[in-house]
Amino acid sequence: MRDKAGLRRARRVGIGAVVVLALAGMNGPWLYRFATERYHQYRINEPGYKAANGHWEIVEFPEEYRQNTIHAVLLHTGKVLLVAGSGNNQKNFDAKKFDSRIWDPVKGTIKKVPTPNDLFCTGHTQLSDGKILIAGGTKRYEKLKGDVTKAGGLMIVHNENPDKPITLPAGTRFTGKANGKTFVSKDPVLVPRAKKNFDKKTGKFLGNTPGLGRIYVEAERSGPKYATGTEDNYRVEGLTGVDARNTYGIAQKLALDKKDFQGIRDAYEFDPVAEKYIKVDPMHEARWYPTLTTLSDGRILSVSGLDDIGQLVPGKNEIFDPKTKKWTYTEKTRQFPTYPALFLLQNGKIFYSGSNAGYGPADVGRDPGIWDVETNAFTKIPGLSDATMMETSATVMLPPAQDERFLVIGGGGVGESKLSSKKTRLVDLKEKNPRFTDGPSLEKGTRYPQASILPDDTVLVSGGSEDYRGRSDSNILQARLYDPATNTFRRVADPLVGRNYHAGSILLPDGRVMFFGSDSLFGDKANTKPGTFEQRIEIYTPPYLYRDSRPSLSGGPQTIARGTSGTFTSQHAATIEKVRLIRPSSTTHVTDVDQRSIALDFRTSGDKITVTMPKNRNLVQSGWYMLFVVDDQGTPSKAQWVKVP
Repeated sequence: MRDKAGLRRARRVGIGAVVVLALAGMNGPWLYRFATERYHQYRINEPGYKAANGHWEIVEFPEEYRQNTIHAVLLHTGKVLLVAGSGNNQKNFDAKKFDSRIWDPVKGTIKKVPTPNDLFCTGHTQLSDGKILIAGGTKRYEKLKGDVTKAGGLMIVHNENPDKPITLPAGTRFTGKANGKTFVSKDPVLVPRAKKNFDKKTGKFLGNTPGLGRIYVEAERSGPKYATGTEDNYRVEGLTGVDARNTYGIAQKLALDKKDFQGIRDAYEFDPVAEKYIKVDPMHEARWYPTLTTLSDGRILSVSGLDDIGQLVPGKNEIFDPKTKKWTYTEKTRQFPTYPALFLLQNGKIFYSGSNAGYGPADVGRDPGIWDVETNAFTKIPGLSDATMMETSATVMLPPAQDERFLVIGGGGVGESKLSSKKTRLVDLKEKNPRFTDGPSLEKGTRYPQASILPDDTVLVSGGSEDYRGRSDSNILQARLYDPATNTFRRVADPLVGRNYHAGSILLPDGRVMFFGSDSLFGDKANTKPGTFEQRIEIYTPPYLYRDSRPSLSGGPQTIARGTSGTFTSQHAATIEKVRLIRPSSTTHVTDVDQRSIALDFRTSGDKITVTMPKNRNLVQSGWYMLFVVDDQGTPSKAQWVKVP
């Protein structure tokens, strides 16, 4: 009876809106807009419309719990970790106000979590025990050229003494031998001892290679007259004897140019059960905008980022061992732009799609390809369209993950370029000679597209903006479902909130998708007002949840090892057509290298479904997963959490 009454009310609202719409021409533009909006609300809330297109709903937290969410991770408790750090807010950074929240999308509760450091623009990934590894963040905010008052930049400190390293404290003064200008270090630096070189055949001593340390320095006083325009050697003040003879600095120009963000070395594990951060050993390199990717053996590869002097880490990648909690460098270097999209393949190698978040030279590390981390060999993959517009693009490992097909969506020109791409690109890495081909085009050039894999094997692609950070009111209020089987997009309900930079999306265990963030540069079309950070969460309910019923799934083991089976109960077992194991997302800057959907073999008997886990550990990485069953109508169950040990 309630449903019938609701339909009658909706019909009255709809008829009323149509009548008002008909009168609008006689009552002016305001009435027309009002009527149009009323009719639109009526249409998008119709049961038939929802069943075909899905539905969006805005979630607003109480004011004291709102934050500028930059990162989001789905935890195996079903809750979501929302991380802001300082939230791209200099005042928060200066006040050491660093925020994280735990949100329960089922109960609707939200909790503040003490945050130990500025995890703004950190890297993160799921660990095999269910904890989240979080590494890097912000040491210093950028300064734009007009805001820089003291000349500064990179000082390379040389140590020619082969017998001992040397540590220079923060505040060390460097004076140029030619220019006579003095610069002061902002942090301490450890400079390793020099390396003795010998001829391998004769044993003859060939000389020393100096140990090198890198440090950021600033002029003692403000003003352009303290800047330098050329390289100079610098005497280290306060040293005497052997140290003074063997230690010196070399710097290129030290100027009033823009100073980029600086990263930190700190790393933490977040415990989803205790809901707290646990400090582990720091990385060797400071990183801001790094990517963390799981390797074959469960260790974590940390790649790229801006270092503690605001320069791109020069290809010095490192690996975290969850057993020892320690980091080690990879034997060889390979450089990528910041937040590179790096995915583990079934052969243990890494696929780099070319997607990235921007910082880094335009001509280094931009080519997509397959990287063997052990040998450092890199095989380029040709055919990428709009190859110069890969910044702020999204990459998805298409379901099922066994197929090793990837979709690359949109993107933009390097830096603050106005250019954006309508292209989607496909690549099948199981082909003998993989090559990118174009997929269906987007309606508009799209930076920052959010993309989430759904249990029915479609991919939800939403949001983004045509211009850099939504400039000129260019947010795209459109959403589409991509079907890998037909290689087609289908337009669905439009989101209510524009999302661009610092935005992302996450599949929830109930089959819905949450969206967070957005950090527009400006707040108006004329680009005269500063933008405000979007703090609202938005939930998309896909069309499959507006059908008459969904299959049930219960019981079963909480742990299923690779190559073994587990049996679950479903009243709808006879209708099940797919079983999908989906790794929970860990996303930031539209970069989500964790998410993947794995097809499981299964058999049914009565109300029982027995699923079998694949044996390949590169396909099924150790950790927690959402297990969905999908019926013959394409409707998924709610997920059961399963751990792969």
